[in-house]
Amino acid sequence: MELVAQAANGRDAVTEFRRCKPNVTLMDLQMPEMDGIEATTRIIEEFPAARIVILTTYPGDVNASRALKSGAKGYLLKAMLRSELIKTIRSVHAGHQHIPPEIAQDIAAHVSADDLTPRELEVLRSISTGNSNKSVANALCISEDTVKGHVRNVLSKLQANDRTHAVMIAMKRGYI
Repeated sequence: MELVAQAANGRDAVTEFRRCKPNVTLMDLQMPEMDGIEATTRIIEEFPAARIVILTTYPGDVNASRALKSGAKGYLLKAMLRSELIKTIRSVHAGHQHIPPEIAQDIAAHVSADDLTPRELEVLRSISTGNSNKSVANALCISEDTVKGHVRNVLSKLQANDRTHAVMIAMKRGYI
């Protein structure tokens, strides 16, 4: 194996991919200017056969699902690098997807759950900073009753007991 390029941000990752066309790309999820999922999406649009593995410290099933939907062939937690990195690179290079069992289990556990709508995510992000329904309504230019409806939907979809529980679940799963 040979390292052919490095990038400090997502935009540079796309540029370096175009220049080097590596057999396997290790892409960080969190990068400045453009995150790893957006960079992966752009690379896959231009090079559909690209083989990309997302590396992250964020285990959330939502992050993993988004990465795989963007075209990534693997998803690996940085804590697993020592034991899984070579195996993952070889597997992805051979044309297989590679998702560690712990991550696959998290995805499977929530596969039947409805995804949150963009507006529900906005409401959830706003309540995660401690905003009241009235403050959320004013900030999003919607009625307080509409906010309450979105909060009810979020609680139901995340199977949360209350707003605080919803925020905790959302953080664990990678929504926020």
